[in-house]
Amino acid sequence: MKKVNKGYPDAYHVPVLYKEVVASLMINPDGVYYDGTLGGGGHAELFLRALSNKAIYIGVDRDQEAIEFAGKRLSNYTNLITYNGTFDMFEAVMKNAGVEKLDGILLDLGVSTHQIDEDARGFTFRPGVPLDMRMNNTGTITAADILNTYDEDKLVEIFKNYGEERFSKNIARRIVKIREETKIITSDQLLEIINKSVPGKFLVKSYARIFQALRIEVNNELDILKAALEQSIIYLKKGGRLGVIAYHSGEDRIVKEFIQKQENPCECSKDLPYCVCGKKPQMRRIKPYPITPSVKEIGENPRARSAKFRVGERL
Repeated sequence: MKKVNKGYPDAYHVPVLYKEVVASLMINPDGVYYDGTLGGGGHAELFLRALSNKAIYIGVDRDQEAIEFAGKRLSNYTNLITYNGTFDMFEAVMKNAGVEKLDGILLDLGVSTHQIDEDARGFTFRPGVPLDMRMNNTGTITAADILNTYDEDKLVEIFKNYGEERFSKNIARRIVKIREETKIITSDQLLEIINKSVPGKFLVKSYARIFQALRIEVNNELDILKAALEQSIIYLKKGGRLGVIAYHSGEDRIVKEFIQKQENPCECSKDLPYCVCGKKPQMRRIKPYPITPSVKEIGENPRARSAKFRVGERL
């Protein structure tokens, strides 16, 4: 088990920015909160400790193992409702919970420590790991499927857009060449392809970027994020808050641009003296910049180092 933040209870996933998240989102101790990425229940436990018995905390996760783990860990809390699904399933989740509006929404877009450390999931680039990467192991497509079936142009697109990998073409070209002789099914094979496609000094970052890009494609993460952000406007109460923790620039850009657009939705030409489109602000930024982990937190939990937390308040 990785070293955890001092004062934080041991769990299979150390919650990132745990103090900042609760302080930013818990505006009503009797309110209704929606945790779209329940994971091991790290953030959930911190909220439930602070919330009253009148409050409702809804924990959603596409990983059934996470739901089961968190349910057992938080079994003493009677105001927790769990749901197995993706975090954009607001309508079904809230109908199941019997609620109509939310005081807060939390989306932690990272992969849990448990998922990273469990070799069978294939999220890590440790040797000998199967290239799976499904957050829900009932999903139909794996990273191996992508590597063995997508054409070269599609692979380049994924590696560039989701991983921001500068050597995308080299890697994609070699993947297509190698799979003509043998299927690519383990981390060793993919690492060897990257090793032969990328200059040595860039290797570690390229490993992380390619694995990240494949994970995002396997789980359709960015489309689900966009859908969830749009729906947040519908389901948040006035004064309710949306908080999103992102771990790479593509995710963070989507969140940043969404909140900015909701803060200033006017589409009128700048040449016009006043707004004629009639679009009103729906949200305001709590801060104009993302909240990031302290040096102390990063020292205690290195996987927090790339996290950026943005918060918007429903108007």
